[in-house]
Amino acid sequence: MPILRHIAHLGHPVLRGATGTIQDPAEPAIQALIDDMLATMIEAGGVGIAATQVYEPLRLFIVASRPNPRYPLAPSMEPIPMLNPELLWQSEETEKAWEGCLSVPGIRGPVPRSSRIGVRYLTRHGDPREEELAGFIARIFQHEYDHISGLVFLDRVENNRELVSEREYLRMVSAG
Repeated sequence: MPILRHIAHLGHPVLRGATGTIQDPAEPAIQALIDDMLATMIEAGGVGIAATQVYEPLRLFIVASRPNPRYPLAPSMEPIPMLNPELLWQSEETEKAWEGCLSVPGIRGPVPRSSRIGVRYLTRHGDPREEELAGFIARIFQHEYDHISGLVFLDRVENNRELVSEREYLRMVSAG
């Protein structure tokens, strides 16, 4: 049965450190970690989560867009655990949109990201996948990929004066 993990907050060294490659996706500890990450992400209202955010310095994250109180306009998809993900290419076209982070609670900021990306990863069963992602799903991948690269979304905000509180962000979104 999955357990809810504590989420590392900005300032903890695990969020800025190196991450290790997963050698055996079938390892019971890796499968349990994926289940724990899914449960933790859902409980916290996230649309993605990286292993570093639950204090595990591994190249693993989950992309799981769905509408929720933190992201009311998010598209729905089945959660995808991505092991040893790679960013193969990025479009020159970018979009600037609001991001938040479970590890940086209470703050939102506009972040420029590539509109389309090419990615490669292993599924939780070790099957290789290569695909193109676009829009919000591409944004989640890039956000989580930053986590396994020692970055947080605040590192990508162009102007700190554009940062807002979570409450102000939700007010802006609900106002349309």
